[in-house]
Formats: sequence, C-alpha cells, structure tokens
Amino acid sequence: MRLRNLDLNLLLVFDAVLRERSVVRAADSLAISQPAVSHALNRLRDALKDKLFIRTPAGMSPTPRAEQLALPVRKALNELQLAVEGDTFDPSTADRRFTIAVNNYAAVVAVGPILAAVRAQAPTVRLSLVPSGTLNLTDRLDRGELDLALSGRAIDGERFASQQLIEDRFVAVLRSGHPALRKRLTAASLAELSHLGISSSGENLEFVDAFLKARNNARFVASDVPYLSAGAVLVQSNMVAILARKLAMEFRRAYPIEIRELPFDAPVLHSVMSWHRRFDDVPAHRWLRSTIIGTATTL
Repeated sequence: MRLRNLDLNLLLVFDAVLRERSVVRAADSLAISQPAVSHALNRLRDALKDKLFIRTPAGMSPTPRAEQLALPVRKALNELQLAVEGDTFDPSTADRRFTIAVNNYAAVVAVGPILAAVRAQAPTVRLSLVPSGTLNLTDRLDRGELDLALSGRAIDGERFASQQLIEDRFVAVLRSGHPALRKRLTAASLAELSHLGISSSGENLEFVDAFLKARNNARFVASDVPYLSAGAVLVQSNMVAILARKLAMEFRRAYPIEIRELPFDAPVLHSVMSWHRRFDDVPAHRWLRSTIIGTATTL
C-alpha cells in the first residue's frame, strides 16, 4: 500500500502495542482509551492485510510481519520525535516518554530519587523503567527501544556513551540481634556463618571466596534468593548477605537489619548510565541525563 493512504497515527499505536505487549498498557502509555487502541489496531491490520499481533498468555505476540516492521517504524518515530522537538526542550511543559532499563541495584538505590527529581521538574514527562536482566541492552539501544540503560558497567562500542553515576562498597548484612554482632567480624567468623546468596544480583562475589580461601576458610551459601526476598529472609534467619552498602541502607528502611564492615578491602561496585551517541546533543536527552547525574550525586 502507499504511505499517503495510511494514517500515521496508527503507527504510534503499533509501536506502543509492540513495546508494551498489551492493549491495556499501550492505551495507558498513549493516554487514550483501550477501545481506541483496539480500533486503531484493527484499522492497521486491514490496511496491511496482516493480524500483526496474536493474543497469547504472555501478552500480544507480534507476527513475522510485525517484527519486520518493528525496527523501521521505531526508527522513523524516533526521527520524527527529534525533528518535532527541535533545538529546545522545556521540561515543565514537555509531554514526553523515556524508556530506561535498570539493573536490580539501580532499581533499589536510584529509581525512587530519579523519579522524584524528574517529576518535580517535568510533571507531564513519563518514565518507563524496565528490568534489564533479560534484555540485550546493545540491541535495544541500537533499535531506539531504550533511551538509557543503568547497569554495572558501560555498554561496549564506540557508538555508545556512558557516565558513571554511583560508586559503592560491599558490606555484610545481618538481622538486628544476630549473635555475630557482639564482636568484630573476622575472616573466621565470616566463614562460620551461613551465607545468603542473591540470585538476581549479577554481582561477582568471588572476591569473598578468594579472601577466605587464602586463610584456609570457605563460606557456605545456604540459600539463593532474589533481591526482593533478601530483607525478609535475613530478618528470619541467622544468615549473612554480602551486599552493596547503599542497597543495604535501602533495605534497612524496611527491615530491622544491621550493616557491618567486611574484614578486608572489597572491590568497588559501579552504577553506570549508557546511551546511544545519536542522542548526545538532543535537548530532551541532555536534560534527562543531567537530571539523573545530578540526582546520583546525592545518593
């Protein structure tokens, strides 16, 4: 079909459904009704002679034709957005959506303050935060599906830029009243404790094992749980977890836990913001990056 015969607003709906995998969430992201999204999607299906999306238990699954359209549509919409924004960006009046991938550390430590800072300056700007654990960040940034990624290291490739946001150190975390808190934590006492592993952290704790092994000790990891379960498990056990200090401080807001220094110098943990260089000089992106950087200095 010819492009002049297609209502380009239908492509906005297509992109939203593709991104959200849900008509309900797509309607919410576009600030229109669910019937309006369904109607637009049906019009686009008729125009392109393809179902485009199949309803499944996991959400709206794109057909091969929809997957073929995904990248060129996303690129075209990004270019149009940049063209419409021009050389200025006023956060106080902007009606804009940004999608940011965050790892578990950033989700706990940084997301709350970032959302508050953005909301204070830009009440109608929407941030969509998505977990990065299962995402190919390089591919998503290349395709324009992500504006930013907050992860433990910079994204490789000259086409990407990065900025370090946070430096942190590892500490030992135990429940309040734990018997081990009665004395200083040593290599021997650390090895005597049962350890709680964090299965979703993505952090390498081999430095703990190396330290203990050099002193003829070893740790026993009794259980592995996701980040979200760590606080609740610690307060109901005599286990110890090795966590980043700022993360532990956030958990301490909700759970009666104590933080202790490790008996050795642990590696530094980093939180890094990455983005595609094509957005380097885009005013909206510059504002968002600056806001996040400013927020990170207070954490």
